[in-house]
Amino acid sequence: MKQGLLTDRQKEVLRYRKKGLTQQQIAEIIHTSKANVCTIEKAALENISRARETLEFLYTLDAVHLCTLQGGLDLLKAPDMIYSEAEKMGLKVKYDTITLINRLRDTNPDRFRGRQVRENVEIYINEDGDLYFG
Repeated sequence: MKQGLLTDRQKEVLRYRKKGLTQQQIAEIIHTSKANVCTIEKAALENISRARETLEFLYTLDAVHLCTLQGGLDLLKAPDMIYSEAEKMGLKVKYDTITLINRLRDTNPDRFRGRQVRENVEIYINEDGDLYFG
């Protein structure tokens, strides 16, 4: 049964992948072909991506663009940049430096490698000082 954006089968495949199983191993467990597992996994990841994009849009509805972290930037320089831009707008970011860096990495893991920003990250802030990343 489908609840939310993922079918039960998609959830099952993603759980097995999270455990480190290959698509071939999953196919044997759920009695289907490797190609079908690939199709199921791809559809699940596309649904997750669309959901993430929708949530980012929703969260930024009441937020304004604060700044852009450019690809190549040292991640450790990001908090000072973000705090400085927020201060110019008369807003206080509600996260300390460590929490801010962790949120950046956790919400955009593919955009960072080590301490380096791999691709641009748009930063939005609302009146409460909450940050959103696009």
